[in-house]
Amino acid sequence: MAANNLSAVLKAHGNAVKLLRNSKIGMYVYPVVAPEFSNWRSEQMAWRHSAVLFDQTHHMDELIVEGPDAAAFLEHVGINSFANFDLNRAKHFVPVTPAGHVIGDMIIFREREDKFVLVGRAPTANWVKFQAAINKYRVRLTHDPRSDSRPDGKAIYRTHYRFQIQGPDANKIFDKINGGPVPDIKFFHVDWIKIGSRRVQALRHGMAGAPGLEVFGPYADKHYIQSTIIEAARDAGVDLRLVGARAYSTNTLESGWIPSPLPGIYTGDGMMQDYRDWLGADSYEAVGSIGGSFVSDKIEDYYVNPFELGYGFYIGWKKEFIGKPALTKLKDQKNRQKVTLEWNRDDLLKVVASQFEEGLAYKWIDFPQPNYASTNADTLMSGGKMVGMSMFNGYSYNERCMLSLGVVNHDVKIGDQLTLTWGEPETTGKTSTEPHKQAEIRVRVAPTPYAREAREHYADSWRTKKE
Repeated sequence: MAANNLSAVLKAHGNAVKLLRNSKIGMYVYPVVAPEFSNWRSEQMAWRHSAVLFDQTHHMDELIVEGPDAAAFLEHVGINSFANFDLNRAKHFVPVTPAGHVIGDMIIFREREDKFVLVGRAPTANWVKFQAAINKYRVRLTHDPRSDSRPDGKAIYRTHYRFQIQGPDANKIFDKINGGPVPDIKFFHVDWIKIGSRRVQALRHGMAGAPGLEVFGPYADKHYIQSTIIEAARDAGVDLRLVGARAYSTNTLESGWIPSPLPGIYTGDGMMQDYRDWLGADSYEAVGSIGGSFVSDKIEDYYVNPFELGYGFYIGWKKEFIGKPALTKLKDQKNRQKVTLEWNRDDLLKVVASQFEEGLAYKWIDFPQPNYASTNADTLMSGGKMVGMSMFNGYSYNERCMLSLGVVNHDVKIGDQLTLTWGEPETTGKTSTEPHKQAEIRVRVAPTPYAREAREHYADSWRTKKE
């Protein structure tokens, strides 16, 4: 009999690590959007030097939560305080398990007193849906999952389009499409602007630290909105670059957000066992993958908590929420810290050169993004001891450097040199890996965010605020 939930899938594979390290889901895909519109190098440079248009319509889930108890329900589920969460604002919403492990994150918009829209990856949407099912809050949920990774010609429909325009020349485009200066929107606030004949909502945001607005509205308007933005940029004399799927995911390397921590849901009794029974056998959590050189029999070793990801400063300690007792204990401990890691040029070239030599090569490094699994975990060593893990990596043409985002022990300092082990120690069932050998790559610990623009000018947020 085929497994019908995550619990059954885990039982069939023995444990969570074996399941995820042998997943056959293949490469992680950013769906629908073309890989490149010009070339990924020029597209990366544009968010630093001119302006870019990100099409964010397809790769994220959208979950609408509405009803008389919507605010109370979401405060219970997430670590964030809603005390200053007024209308037309957004927050970075993070839920944790009762043990304090991060499940994921989404951006949450407050559209009405009783209506919220969450946008992001599937693990958080799934957890919120489960909590609505097991609790008695008066809420109604509408879930619009991300577009199919491999639609094979099938038509794709979403509830909303979502675009982001950012870069040093972005304001010239905003003024042109709005028919005059746009409102002075504060960071993570939402206001209305005009795009041609449409009145649309705009969130002040900027994923690589540069000025930017994220605009969204009915999916039926998508083509009109995109073409109007492109025409306005041309009229304003701005070199606007559409960013393809290859470059899109690398912008976070410069701004410091780790996008895909492993959901900490594979262990725990009580509520967590009920959740694994509730999750389908085809859920993100059941079919996702772990890649990298770090291998442990304990799935807990891949988990992270909010303090390690830099989210601790916005925990709403005055309210009750799932995981509060666990986070209260973790708060004063010596948690790992999030850092950026610069890969050594010579070691990187050694790995690339092996692809042109006879014999077994080192693990292939895809440019600009070599992540080949849903979640990545590469060991970081110092003095023969593991001191952290690299969790997301890629190449920045702006910095002319290969970079990683990861977590390291609290006593690791900026400027320290560590060793990253690249490649997997054994053959797995993952179809995204080829036979290879491991390489040791020297990495230097650098600040997060890495890009100077993001460090010095980004709004005071989880990317820049210190605990």
